[in-house]
Amino acid sequence: MSVWLTALERGLGMNLREYIRDVPDFPSPGILFKDITPLLHHHVAFRRAVDALTERFSDTQFDVVAGIESRGFMFAAPMAYNLGVPLVPFRKRGKLPFDSVSVSY
Repeated sequence: MSVWLTALERGLGMNLREYIRDVPDFPSPGILFKDITPLLHHHVAFRRAVDALTERFSDTQFDVVAGIESRGFMFAAPMAYNLGVPLVPFRKRGKLPFDSVSVSY
């Protein structure tokens, strides 16, 4: 991710890492949690991140954009909107109240 993020930042003219907070030992010791709430809170950084993600895939044909819960929804939804395709939310079993498709792996 760091190589991709560096290239993304060069194109944006801003350092997105400033908006991603490291939380050591969360949710358990030895885990470094990447907190994106500062990025979501800063509308310019969030917009630039979504626009850059969308641009990266703008020349690719998609049937859908799949967002993996829960942080993935926050980026997949505006990307699907920008690309003009449906959003498919990927959730844990039992989290959606309607008909769903399940896959085991």
